[in-house]
Amino acid sequence: MDIQRTGLLVMLGILTYVLFLQWNTYTEDSADRAQQTQAELTTEVRENSSDLEIPTTESSSSVRDVQTTQSGQTISITTPVLQLTIDLTGGDVTQALLKDYPTDIDRPNDPIALLDSRDRIYVAQSGLVGQDGPDGFESGRPIYTSAQNAYEISTEQTVVLQTTADNGLIVEKHFHIHPERYDIEVSHHIQNTSSELRSVTPFVQIKRDNSADPSIQNSMGMQAFLGYALRTADERYRKISFDDFETASDARELNAELRDAAIDGGYLALLQHYFTTAWVPSADTSHRYTFRQNNEGHNIGSIVSPDLILEPGQTASTASILYVGPKDQDALEALTPGLELVVDYGWLWFIAQPLFWCLQFIHSYVGNWGVAIILVTVLVKAAFFQLSASAYRSMAKMRKFTPEISRLRELYGDDKQRMSKEMMDLYKKEKINPLGGCLPIIVQMPVFIALYWVLLESVELRQAPFVLWIQDLSAKDPFFVLPLLMGVSMYIQTSLNPTPPDPMQAKIMKWMPVAFTFFFLWFPAGLVLYWVCNNVLSIAQQWVITRSIEKAQAA
Repeated sequence: MDIQRTGLLVMLGILTYVLFLQWNTYTEDSADRAQQTQAELTTEVRENSSDLEIPTTESSSSVRDVQTTQSGQTISITTPVLQLTIDLTGGDVTQALLKDYPTDIDRPNDPIALLDSRDRIYVAQSGLVGQDGPDGFESGRPIYTSAQNAYEISTEQTVVLQTTADNGLIVEKHFHIHPERYDIEVSHHIQNTSSELRSVTPFVQIKRDNSADPSIQNSMGMQAFLGYALRTADERYRKISFDDFETASDARELNAELRDAAIDGGYLALLQHYFTTAWVPSADTSHRYTFRQNNEGHNIGSIVSPDLILEPGQTASTASILYVGPKDQDALEALTPGLELVVDYGWLWFIAQPLFWCLQFIHSYVGNWGVAIILVTVLVKAAFFQLSASAYRSMAKMRKFTPEISRLRELYGDDKQRMSKEMMDLYKKEKINPLGGCLPIIVQMPVFIALYWVLLESVELRQAPFVLWIQDLSAKDPFFVLPLLMGVSMYIQTSLNPTPPDPMQAKIMKWMPVAFTFFFLWFPAGLVLYWVCNNVLSIAQQWVITRSIEKAQAA
């Protein structure tokens, strides 16, 4: 296969992949809209024995429904980085505003609501079920009281809620908060004041409806995963989509599988673009992970811990960590092993992760993510300098022998086998690598895709400014300047390559920069910046090598 045709196939492969990204987005968005519309049109009661707001325990002999309406009585907790709303019915976290992360770059004072129960349903819940648990009574969730309606947290502090159950259990729910952190220790302290044995089962869970991810910024390309993730005995990171437990049979099969794969500790996270909510239970005991949908179609992932048995007069406690914030790899890894994997770089993670570390290291010195991307491009180009140089030498030689190759095509056009033999003899004689011209594209393609995932998943690059009009490297260039520069640089680069003898190939190669420019219009500005810099460096390297070879041949 000659170099022009191979290069063309590689370029078409890249175009096919880009087209797949766009089609994937279109079909996912269509499915999301259809699913959301269906949820609005019907309140079908699913045939699921777990159609409850709270999880059932393995020892439960019957299913009891509970009151799920909110009391409307809430307290607020404000820290430098978070603004939380806690419903006193059940003590659930029903809203979490991330004060350092505005919803839009043009609205810096409008923080993104990661948890919310007003415009949509996305809440973090915890409580005590089981035989004597106050969250399992038919009357509904317990009503807590608080000493204050609002808390301003500037130093490490514990907010205490309290309730007394009819069966003699006094329960205190503690929220231990660090002012500059996104993780909160949520604990239950139970005292049995009755004269009988009491048994309670701690649980934590994350409930979310099927609404679209409000933090999505890009309308084109692959979208970040929206769903649950957890750790099992076999996998440090397993993703579970809402569709995986949409039906009763799917939920039962999934829950049985997870019961067999239970481990001590672990985590349960719900992922969306750049942000996550996660429960991290006690690491010294095994917990049961379950998934279900309630009769309103809300998705619920739960962690059910072992029973606590309290003798008369005895006290007991249980605690879990709730994380509500950005996908900060360092902070997540510090909470429990494997949680940092919610920053999902896809199948090219082994390239994306070092790429992010390199970007982060350079950014710590230059203070600008755009400059960091440029310098990383230089480093990547330097790493493959010799490989690219070899390819450009082959292309320079190909340019010299293009007339001879055209003559062979005309002479042996009807005899493919003879033509292939003659061309291979020519390549061997002149020491030309017929596949060398494809290497620069093949080498940069994995880096290109990996950088795409870094921009998609790394919250550090969200709304990161570069220069002038580019104020968000994770979003498209608002004036399309970078895509146009990319198209021009790609046209110059292809013009330095040998002209394909086949007229059809030549025409396709001529229009390739136009096609790429069109697709890159909606790609993140940081990704287009990488491609532009890579093209400019490639043009400079190719021009120098071509000139040196031409001078040597002229001499």
